[in-house]
Amino acid sequence: MATGAQALLQTLVGAGVTTCFTNPGTSEMHFVAALDQVPEMHAVLTLFEGVATGAADGYARMTGRPAATLLHLGPGLGNGLANLHNARRAQVPLLNIIGDHATYHVPFDAQLQSDIETVARNVSPHWVRTATSTLTLTRDATDAIAAACGPPPRIATLIVPADVSWGEGAEPVQPLPLAPAPPADGNVIGEIRGVLGAGHRTALLLGGAALHGTALRTAGRIAVATGAKLFAEVFPARIERGTGLPQVERIAYFAEMVAAQLAGFQHLVLVDTSAPVSFFGYPGKKSYLVPDGCRVHQLCHDTDDVAASLAALADAVGAPRQTTPGHPPSGQVPASQQPAGVRPGNGPLTADSVCRTVAALLPHGAIVSDEALTSGSTFAAASAGAPPHDVLTLAGGAIGQGLPVAVGAAIACPDRPVIALEADGSAMYTIQALWTMAHENLDITVVILNNRSYGILNVELQRVQASAAGPRATAQLDLGNPNLDFVSLGTGLGVPSVRSTTTFEFAAQLANALAEPGPHLIEAVIPQVFTGRKLRALPYALRAMESLPAPLAKAVKRRIAP
Repeated sequence: MATGAQALLQTLVGAGVTTCFTNPGTSEMHFVAALDQVPEMHAVLTLFEGVATGAADGYARMTGRPAATLLHLGPGLGNGLANLHNARRAQVPLLNIIGDHATYHVPFDAQLQSDIETVARNVSPHWVRTATSTLTLTRDATDAIAAACGPPPRIATLIVPADVSWGEGAEPVQPLPLAPAPPADGNVIGEIRGVLGAGHRTALLLGGAALHGTALRTAGRIAVATGAKLFAEVFPARIERGTGLPQVERIAYFAEMVAAQLAGFQHLVLVDTSAPVSFFGYPGKKSYLVPDGCRVHQLCHDTDDVAASLAALADAVGAPRQTTPGHPPSGQVPASQQPAGVRPGNGPLTADSVCRTVAALLPHGAIVSDEALTSGSTFAAASAGAPPHDVLTLAGGAIGQGLPVAVGAAIACPDRPVIALEADGSAMYTIQALWTMAHENLDITVVILNNRSYGILNVELQRVQASAAGPRATAQLDLGNPNLDFVSLGTGLGVPSVRSTTTFEFAAQLANALAEPGPHLIEAVIPQVFTGRKLRALPYALRAMESLPAPLAKAVKRRIAP
């Protein structure tokens, strides 16, 4: 006769949930003990709950399937909350399993007692349940998995009291059938076909599932057939890029740049995303970024089959079918990236030379977890013609995602190299992820761009027009004194680590790391582009921040200067 924990694990595995990122405590010990009886479950230990939740996010982005997290009571959930926020914004399937006190212990209000359900609803608003019986626990689990898988994919949270976990008499159950997602309504397809065929300046704004796989390639066919411009949301959860893939320009971070990008468009078609809004509210600046006079059309929502919706639209507009990947039929102009022949950076080591070097050495099929923020801002432009690769970005804006997401992606795709482009400040939020990389021997190359500053906040300090921001204010954005030593940190957490101060050093170290399986860390020491409150190179910063084409960057340079 199985315990609740044993039957729970068997039910998860039977439903295809075979990976669990853990940071357990006393209330979860029966779940931990049951791992020996269910070897099909791959349990990945993390040293901090924010690593577990971020890794589950990265895993789901690459597989489309939920991983589980195992968290300890309300405080454990609280520690993982920021990366659960990112996962919610990335719209990935994810299953939180949270241990709780035994039901009979709750009335005593012990030190770790808290209202877990209230905390969970911040990131799991559509499905939170506390199991009440060992006999019904596995049915609760199948309900949670179905809720996580959707449509739309979501975070589901199952709270398991300790006595429900250790109780006996539980039986595993078969997974529930998943509801199929429908394609877009035919009337909507007809309306958008009319827009695309009317000769108006039209753009498709792609998000979510529209930015990879068949859906992305179909969007490229539509662009070829109609002349529509393809945009991507500002921080895609996952975007496929590189040679032979459709050209997609990411919407900019700064509202002024978005205004320049969307100027003149008469129609904006949303595909698995929403209309662009400013990341923050700024004095005297707009929040809603669709230009006046531009009509917005929603092709499909997150409850729809995105690939099927785009395929129906492609058929409606007569988009030609590609007979060979990357080679459209004769007479059609490909809307795809061409090999760029990017050369490694040269001269002094800078953020730009790091990005160009990574782009030049990027392996085929690489996965890039990009949380380099200001320092990684030229990577998108440099890598446009690199071999095909995936990029995972900061979907929810809560920093500390990059290293854990790299862990999850590497677990999901063990045959693909992973590169984590990481800013120094954001790395410190979840630096414990390095230990899991070493513990699991994951093929991840971590590049820390260390400019000893919260660079993005120097920009934001100017943009919010904060008055009288003197040395005490700017000191809050300075990560020197003492300098962070990532070589010591990485080595101490089990990852072979080196430091580069020249481009030549960095290129050699990166090539070596990519050639040798397993985790590696390179600390790239780069100069700041800030002096106090002033940008030393404003045109570079503008152009780099969004990787916009040079003419567009030039057009908005005056508009964005504070």
